[in-house]
Amino acid sequence: MKMPKAASAGRSRRGFLKAAGASAFAASFWLDQDIEAYQSHVNTNSKASELKITDMRVAVVGHAPMNCPLIRIDTNQGIYGLGEVRDGASKTYALMLKSRLLGENPCNVDRIFRKIKQFGYDARQGGGVCGVEMALWDLAGKAYNVPVYQMLGGKFRDKVRCYADTDESKDPHEYAQRLKARMDSGFTWLKMDLGINLIQDRPGMVAHPIGMDPTRDTQLTEHPLTGVEITQKGIEALCEYVSIAREAIGWDIPLSHDHFGHIGVNSCIRLGRALEKYNAAWLEDMVPWYYTDLLKEINNAVAVPLITGEDIYLKEHFEPLCREHAVDLIHPDLATAGGILETHKIGDMAEGYGVGMAMHFAGTPVSCFANVHSAAATNNFIALENHSVDIPWWDDLVKGVEQPIVNHGFITVPNKPGLGLELNDEVVKQHLLEPGYFEPTPEWDHERSWDRLFS
Repeated sequence: MKMPKAASAGRSRRGFLKAAGASAFAASFWLDQDIEAYQSHVNTNSKASELKITDMRVAVVGHAPMNCPLIRIDTNQGIYGLGEVRDGASKTYALMLKSRLLGENPCNVDRIFRKIKQFGYDARQGGGVCGVEMALWDLAGKAYNVPVYQMLGGKFRDKVRCYADTDESKDPHEYAQRLKARMDSGFTWLKMDLGINLIQDRPGMVAHPIGMDPTRDTQLTEHPLTGVEITQKGIEALCEYVSIAREAIGWDIPLSHDHFGHIGVNSCIRLGRALEKYNAAWLEDMVPWYYTDLLKEINNAVAVPLITGEDIYLKEHFEPLCREHAVDLIHPDLATAGGILETHKIGDMAEGYGVGMAMHFAGTPVSCFANVHSAAATNNFIALENHSVDIPWWDDLVKGVEQPIVNHGFITVPNKPGLGLELNDEVVKQHLLEPGYFEPTPEWDHERSWDRLFS
């Protein structure tokens, strides 16, 4: 005899939640197998709503010329998050934020970011805020047992395309072979620095005030203010480098150019026009990013994509460049731009103006995988830079991710909680640039000031 629905429902409810103290309301919705499935996807060692930050510690690791402070944010429940201050930036940029983090729930990532973002700035000075933000996402992902990209809305890709800088050579044929070796190793996008340093010691190539070194003496002077210009002979010499490179690598693979030197706007335009016939993928940082009008002038005069952004902090500084179409592409460095979520927002904003996003990166695998998660979750992402593919021990700094990390020019997006990696403590200790490995930092516990930006 078929049992009435009401009776059947009553009998099945008696098999619901057995956990002590479960409410009758909850018991009417959960089966035993549902509970088991739920617990298999949640870190039951951590109760996210009661998670509190208890400490921040630092270990400085790197290789010449990189200096990368790793940060570890500890909690009252034994789980921790890893982040990284951008290469070349001081660990103090992160440690000064510690007193503002203690007692906070790290899962409130956006709230904490809005609290501390005022302590960042353009260039390396945003490194502390960004490193903290990375570590918060790592913690939140571990608490909820999901990868970071999932908390950003999911991923658009399973693998992230990489490109790598190529060591310069003043011999154009040797330079070309180094680029060819990158391509042969699997890279599908190449980058070639093309600066006046390659030609400045040859007569008639670079015009500059007598007695000035046009590379060394202009490092702190903005490009339009140096008085340095490239002659026609110099432009032809730089084009020869690219011509020989194209002979070696062919015409199908994108080839980007960077580090031209602090040259004037007119030289940028003349050089850019000369490079048009070599199908350059982009010309990077031709003048400082905040000269929006000058970038737009160059962009309107040259039929090659322009890109900038590795020194820019926060979305609001990227938007004028995109809105005015002063560049064709943006190039944030996640460890400067504001971290994982802010870089994702930057990409979404740029997409609305029809601007694509490549990403600058230089550092350890910790920051690398922060970039990977953000890139995976951002629709208009193109390619991620990597400055460490020639460092033999770089991959060994971490474990738990696919090795080699950069495999035939791509990085596999990890599906483990948080950033998806763990430090290989012994290897990291072998490459410390300062003594001490995640030692307690009580001296930073009580730094206080009136931080509010408004009355």
